[in-house]
Amino acid sequence: MDMLLFDNIEKLGRIILTAVMVYALIVLITKLSGKRSTSQLNNFDWIVTVMIGSLSASTILLEEIPFIEGSAAIVTLYCLQFLVTKYASVSASFSHLILSEPRIVFYQGQFLPDAMRNERLTRQELESAMRSEGMNSFDDIEAIVFESDATLTIIPKPTPSDSKNDEQQSDDGVSETIKPLMSNDD
Repeated sequence: MDMLLFDNIEKLGRIILTAVMVYALIVLITKLSGKRSTSQLNNFDWIVTVMIGSLSASTILLEEIPFIEGSAAIVTLYCLQFLVTKYASVSASFSHLILSEPRIVFYQGQFLPDAMRNERLTRQELESAMRSEGMNSFDDIEAIVFESDATLTIIPKPTPSDSKNDEQQSDDGVSETIKPLMSNDD
């Protein structure tokens, strides 16, 4: 019970100073690494973010981990994330290996129960995504896609005027953004 609220001033000073230094390091590296490190996260980015958070907390709170060692681990993770995402952007097979593929979970008025079950999605989650996009009826929706970053994308049905003017529609009437996902359906 001695150390429940306060241990000693030296330890408190170390924690405050280390927290400031780790914070500055994270802000600097995040700025240098670009938008990718703070965008909507796919599974891979999320894991790296959790690891960086854990290393940051350990560096701040544990006396056994000096700032330089904790910083080296954090910088190493940022560099690995940069290298992996850079390679994934030029190698489709590597990208496929580390990232999950988008998946159609609703298409042309039909829920796709196997896809929804595999992605562990409920009808209520799809309805919530619809509401957030201002969509009131499944009749107005061409497809709902569960993206790699775990967001739901609502693709509205094309209107007749869209079909005449839209070059993004293929000959069979399937949107060009949906067509590559059609083979991913189970």
